[in-house]
Amino acid sequence: MAVPRSCLIALVFAFALFSSTAVNALSSNYYENTCPKAESTITKVVKKAMLNDKTVPAALLRMHFHDCFVRGCDGSVLLNSTRNNKAEKDGPPNISLHAFYVIDAVKKQIEELCPGVVSCADILALAARDVVVLSGGPTWDVPKGRKDGRISKATETRQLPSPTFNISQLQQNFAQKGLSLDDLVALSGGHTLGFSHCSSFQNRIHKFDNGHDIDPTLQTSFAASLQNVCPMHNKVRNAGATMDSTTTLFDNAYYKLLLNGKSLFSSDESLLATTRTKTLVSKYAGSQDEFFKAFANSMIKMSSISGNGQEVRLDCRFTR
Repeated sequence: MAVPRSCLIALVFAFALFSSTAVNALSSNYYENTCPKAESTITKVVKKAMLNDKTVPAALLRMHFHDCFVRGCDGSVLLNSTRNNKAEKDGPPNISLHAFYVIDAVKKQIEELCPGVVSCADILALAARDVVVLSGGPTWDVPKGRKDGRISKATETRQLPSPTFNISQLQQNFAQKGLSLDDLVALSGGHTLGFSHCSSFQNRIHKFDNGHDIDPTLQTSFAASLQNVCPMHNKVRNAGATMDSTTTLFDNAYYKLLLNGKSLFSSDESLLATTRTKTLVSKYAGSQDEFFKAFANSMIKMSSISGNGQEVRLDCRFTR
């Protein structure tokens, strides 16, 4: 018996919709049956790495962010360059990314437990959550089920927001990833961890504009301390400053310093440029609980940015 053409079209559409949903669906209990010890294994390896290297938390959180903003959260930031292709990790904004060895160590243990099951993209997302928690920050259920991407191009790191962006540029950049102004302010709080090289804030402390050598929004003594560490013709490769006063603790100090003219990046200062974003900065400066709640929600949203992954890589640095 012939099937009416309209029914065939409906069936095709339904199948396509189901396939798309199935591919993109993430679940908090994705590995419950296939690799039940995945999360505890990741936490154990990350915790050990943090004990040996205090820069690990900021490194892995930043790595996850940079992964998600290029091609979605597909682990493509982990791939090595080849003779014929310069990968994301070697793009200008990612040159200072480090601690890839932690993801490698996790992957090795996970593969011994559950071969070919847990993606590198999921490992990175879970490790980012763990470093926040182990640094005193909030926890959240990480949606899982990402697949690993095969494509990684250094040129695409241009999509990453720059530390010199103004609020309009930041808003547009985040909106392209499905993230709101509220997400922007909450996720910027990740700057509570880590360290920045001089190059990322040099524009604020030397030849700021025609009328000012220093960005007038910077607190005077703070600006002087930055100039001392980062002189005009700085030749110290690793010179820079910590992102806030409690650099290994995940807290709301970043927002308090921002309100007092002690932020590092132009992009940080730009959060005070609109009524909405400034109100949120003040809210998070006054309530760490509110910040933690907003950060966790925005991390779930960011880590769910759809990628183009097609496989579970057996080695996070190489495709099959």
